[in-house]
Amino acid sequence: MVWETLNLIGIIAFAVSGTLVAMEERYDLFGTLVLGFVTAFGGGVIRNILIGVPVPSLWEEDISIYIALFTILLLVAIPSQWIRRWKKWYSFFDAVGLSAFTIQGALSAIRMELPTIAVVVAAVLTGIGGGVIRDVLAGRKPLVLQKEIYALWAVIGGWMIGMEVVQKDWQLYLLFGLILCLRLISLLFHWQLPRRIAKN
Repeated sequence: MVWETLNLIGIIAFAVSGTLVAMEERYDLFGTLVLGFVTAFGGGVIRNILIGVPVPSLWEEDISIYIALFTILLLVAIPSQWIRRWKKWYSFFDAVGLSAFTIQGALSAIRMELPTIAVVVAAVLTGIGGGVIRDVLAGRKPLVLQKEIYALWAVIGGWMIGMEVVQKDWQLYLLFGLILCLRLISLLFHWQLPRRIAKN
């Protein structure tokens, strides 16, 4: 039940995120549908390839696909002044997608009884994959490669699940809230990871 719930939350959140970016970049309807769809499902497809889940399994999630398409079309149809307000919430939807898909990705690897490192990788790829594809297609520098702390929260979430620190349903939902809060707090206070700058 947790897997399905977080999968649905992640799909809606990233579909919104991808659609807002497409509208900001002035994509047409087809381009908006493509960007919203690949943002919602791209991370899961990459994860499935690496952990050995057949790619065609995506098409078995017909309800999730319809929900993603409905979400995208709903955003396209609502008044433009509403969209301007929603743009302020872009980072929130992105953080929700990151949190939900981090846990959902880790649980996918746990289902296949993979080692902890694979659980962490699955969590990270699912959590950030859709956003990376979105940014690349939109001609933007991927958020995960910038100075903000982003993928680290997915690493921590995947590790906690892989090491069985978090197992029960209520713990997973609590972890979802924790990752979401940490991502938003890191944005609010501009937390950064150390970096080296090459000098000429």
